[in-house]
Amino acid sequence: MTSDQYRPRWTGPQEPAVGDTGVYETLMRLGEPVHIVRGPYGLGAAAGGQVTADGAHEIVAAVPPLGPERLGSAAFLAAHGIRQAYMSGAMANGIASADMVVAMARAGFLGSYGAAGLLPEAVEKALIRFRDEIPGLGYACNLIHSPSEDRLERSAVELFLAYGVPCVEASAFLKLTPHLVRYRLAGLRAGGPHGVIAAHRVIAKISRTETAELFMRPAPEAMVRRLLADGLITEEQARLAPRVPLADDITVEADSGGHTDRRPLPALLPVIMRQRDAIMQEAGYPERIRVGAAGGIGTPDAAAAAFAMGADYIVTGSVNQSCLEAGTSAQVKQMLAQAGIADFEMAPAADMFEMGVELQVLKRGTFFPMRAKQLHELYRTYDGIEEIPAELRERVEKQIFRRPLESVWEETAEYFRRRDPDQLVRAEGHPRRRAALVFRWYLGMASRWAKTGEADRAVDYQIWCGPAMGSFNAWVRGTYLAAPEHRRVADVARQIMTGAAFHQRLAMLRAAGVAFPAGITTRPSPEDTASFDRAVGVGR
Repeated sequence: MTSDQYRPRWTGPQEPAVGDTGVYETLMRLGEPVHIVRGPYGLGAAAGGQVTADGAHEIVAAVPPLGPERLGSAAFLAAHGIRQAYMSGAMANGIASADMVVAMARAGFLGSYGAAGLLPEAVEKALIRFRDEIPGLGYACNLIHSPSEDRLERSAVELFLAYGVPCVEASAFLKLTPHLVRYRLAGLRAGGPHGVIAAHRVIAKISRTETAELFMRPAPEAMVRRLLADGLITEEQARLAPRVPLADDITVEADSGGHTDRRPLPALLPVIMRQRDAIMQEAGYPERIRVGAAGGIGTPDAAAAAFAMGADYIVTGSVNQSCLEAGTSAQVKQMLAQAGIADFEMAPAADMFEMGVELQVLKRGTFFPMRAKQLHELYRTYDGIEEIPAELRERVEKQIFRRPLESVWEETAEYFRRRDPDQLVRAEGHPRRRAALVFRWYLGMASRWAKTGEADRAVDYQIWCGPAMGSFNAWVRGTYLAAPEHRRVADVARQIMTGAAFHQRLAMLRAAGVAFPAGITTRPSPEDTASFDRAVGVGR
């Protein structure tokens, strides 16, 4: 460390720490102020102590206490009843499991349940657990835009209302739907310091300005009138609707796993924040819309960068999928733990297959991205499965489906008779739509095979993931967190947030002219929750 500027003096009960290890351990005392001082043995770091005129050590720079609970927005913590501005985002089909949500809530973080793609009975089972195991604690449930499965979206909202879900994480919305608007408005009531209380919070995950604006504005008037006419909201709720935005929080999703536009966070986040500021000034809302950051956040460095750009909270996804609580197979967790920064690719999405929407998946160890793209090309080229040339069809049946396509259609039809009969009505007399359902069978089953660990189908696993996973693996290499059997979702959250606070300290000291050697950097602490909590000042 170097600095030539004159500073006041410091004195304390112990000598300042010197050397990489000593300085690192002192800076990690996040609950205490730290001074960088110059003494007889050169530069060192001292926690606590006093500033005096005649101390033995000249003060070069200083930083105040900065625990992870100070990062982000205090309003976000208060609104969701959590201790740190960190959220584990939803991963569909219950990969963001009930176990994960419970663990996050008990540790003081916000977890979002991956309800998307699950049947109502599975969602209800999870909601019962949340009611019984984490009463009064903050959590969220995912509501994914389902343009081809409207009934599932409606059923999910009805369950959320019935079980008093406090927060919905809305994702993949291309437009607003009456089901989402109903959830938001059904929680409005008069009262509070601003005259309106929004008991149903909405966190909107977006990557485009036009979508962000939908959620930053109040619910559309026509939709409000229709919900009122249908008896789904009250007169008071309809009257209060124009006074609040549709979402309390906007998650800016950059290059992430699953549905993503792959935009870089440093380019996208400032645009959305300026958009928020302009709409806030225009609308005059009583409370500020908060903006969080997601996508590519898998290390303390990335988290600190997001907070430095002004994010009110951060959201992780990919890194949680390799944790013990994730609702996926041990085989997938091992594959994820071995992934590098470049082991990801875009592939067609099952839920928006016909629209050509893609999502990001793991490509290392699986043929899924290549095979899914091949099926989408067949959908675009031919008017139905009957039009596919015999030789090509035989190869697809043998290599991808491992069964005749007509057999796949029979199974698909039976599935939709139970889940969403409207799909079959829409496919009747439309060979291309029927082909889309057949091809979606493979995409849907590829996710299921990965989740259940179907060994015979390992080369077809569809694993939603992004580069944050590779970045995390590089950071934890050589530590206890390198093995997926040691990764617990709340522990990963604590490590990232504690490291982010540490990086904020380094940034403040660098701004004061202190230069640190390469050895001063974050690394995962030993797996000892009690000492870990003491070190970061939890409970102070």
